[in-house]
Amino acid sequence: MNKIYKILIGLICVSVIFPACSPKESASEDITPRFSKLLNIIHTAQDKPARGQGYFTDQGSWMGFTIPENDFRINGFCGPFDLDHRQWISHSFIQVGYTNSNNEIIQPEEFVQKEVAYYPGRAILKSTQKEIEIEQTLIFLDARNTMLRCKANQQIRFYLKGRFVNDIGEEPVIAANNILEYKLASGEVIVLTFPQYVNLDLDMDNKSYTVNMQKEAAGLDVVISYFNTEKDYVVTDKGYAQSILSNGQSAYDSVIARWNGYITKNLRDDMPESYNRIMVKCIMTLISNWRSAKGGLLHDGVVPSHAMGYFVGFWAWDSWKHAVALAHIEPELAKNQIRTMFDYQSQEGMIADCIYTDTLENNWRDSKPPLAVWAVNEIYNVTGDKAFLEEMYPCLVKYHKWWYQYRDHDKNRICEFGATDGTLEAAKWESGMDNAIRFDDAQILKNSDGAWSFDQESVDLNAYLCYEQTLLAKLASVIGATFDVENKAEIVREYFFDKKEGYFYDRQMNGDFIREQGPEGWTPLWTSIATKEQAKDVIKIMFDTTKFSTYIPFPTVAADNPKFLPEGYWRGPIWLDQVYFAIAGLRKYNYVKEADNYTDQVFTRLDGLNEDKPIHENYDTNTGKRLKAPHFSWSSAHLFMMYRDYGKNLD
Repeated sequence: MNKIYKILIGLICVSVIFPACSPKESASEDITPRFSKLLNIIHTAQDKPARGQGYFTDQGSWMGFTIPENDFRINGFCGPFDLDHRQWISHSFIQVGYTNSNNEIIQPEEFVQKEVAYYPGRAILKSTQKEIEIEQTLIFLDARNTMLRCKANQQIRFYLKGRFVNDIGEEPVIAANNILEYKLASGEVIVLTFPQYVNLDLDMDNKSYTVNMQKEAAGLDVVISYFNTEKDYVVTDKGYAQSILSNGQSAYDSVIARWNGYITKNLRDDMPESYNRIMVKCIMTLISNWRSAKGGLLHDGVVPSHAMGYFVGFWAWDSWKHAVALAHIEPELAKNQIRTMFDYQSQEGMIADCIYTDTLENNWRDSKPPLAVWAVNEIYNVTGDKAFLEEMYPCLVKYHKWWYQYRDHDKNRICEFGATDGTLEAAKWESGMDNAIRFDDAQILKNSDGAWSFDQESVDLNAYLCYEQTLLAKLASVIGATFDVENKAEIVREYFFDKKEGYFYDRQMNGDFIREQGPEGWTPLWTSIATKEQAKDVIKIMFDTTKFSTYIPFPTVAADNPKFLPEGYWRGPIWLDQVYFAIAGLRKYNYVKEADNYTDQVFTRLDGLNEDKPIHENYDTNTGKRLKAPHFSWSSAHLFMMYRDYGKNLD
């Protein structure tokens, strides 16, 4: 890595340009401390990462940090944790002590943890050792760089130390006297940049370093950087970290302003404070799951959950849902969330189920329910960005038409979920409801090479496609295009509605209804294709306390179904996307009071939602118990939407 050092020494530090703040993003009006204790990230690093553990991360970084437990005296944040490869780079990369007037080193272990806090956008650790008090604040400046700010209650000579715990590709090297660099075996480069006036020493036998400041100061800033590759480091760094150290306060103010902006532009004065806190928790969850472009991920996006190793990628219908919420939080991220999936659109128009940094892991066995146009429409409504609309419109039309070409077995203009490999498993995945009761007896039919369909036609799929037809026609008029697909709403609402039971059901190819009541039955309400009379009948069933009006409302199958399982995967628990579609559907048919009441049930009864517990993938409908995947993005996105919709008629 010597070439890196030569380049670094020759670089001229450039001034740091921070994003402009909107009028609401004033650092002098910091309301983030009002939203403390929303998420508990207190967890001491161990050799193996804890399953489901959440981390403090921001700006799309692939690094995460935690706050150590009180009795684990390291006087530093735990981490960084490599969110891509699921390993600790260090149990605590920067531990803080000082050198006293007798030139004795007061080790970090001698400090006692006094107070910790996790506010939106920053983590804080306060500690004491006799008369010395030190406050450490960790913030993310961008996807690559974090800054640790240390402040003491008096002038001291700071002493820092840290240790590496995982295999590295090359030994750490001191560069430019105050920069420590090393390379992970997987190719990423980790860099620590200290102030200029330090004594930096390496102890390779113990895989550790120490830093002694050469003069006293009341404060100290250090930058921790993570680069995807060595080339990325050389090309993009250009002295940025060093320039941050000379503009630490400006960097800090920019982060605080950004988070104040996220919150204030979405905060409602007419909502209970407990609901405001839920909204902010949603934002924190979505932003913590933001990952920047890396490897096969060509644009930034949001993973389903950074806490679960099997979710380190972008999924299609997750992405559409994330983007709808992000349009109101971080609009450019919302746009990139859309782009990153369409980066891999096939020649035929298909969108992959999921994509990863390693493209060999991308899943092309199936797609996912078509909600992309809904997301793009929301982004346009918020931003008015016509250029983005023009960029995405042809891709959206191509994907929309793909369904009718490759997922309409009998060419009756009604589509089916299916797969590219002829398996029932992949076809169920394509529905998004992997284990739904309605698919228990489904069979698979070949349409053509690489295209297979269920032998049943699904109401939710076709309702989504009708909604897309309405929105695509609208967006076409904005950009002066022509959308040449007929709207099939009348066909769909008549075909799937069972007049005998007053509910929308999937149908077998022979025309028989599959009478398993699930959330697909209210999708025609959310997509506004049901008649008022049909909606009235469906809502009667939705309001039935033996079916869907349960303790946590709107489970994934009616509670009186013999196969109902409160903790069964897509066979009883509630998924908040389907709950949102139900509640928003009620709003579209002017059942505003009822929609608000159901939102109240969700906001007050989900376990841990009003405490410091993470938002989960799904919940027990009878108790509100948290079930799978904590720190879950689409749950957060839909809770955020429920908050925004509260009290509104969406007709």
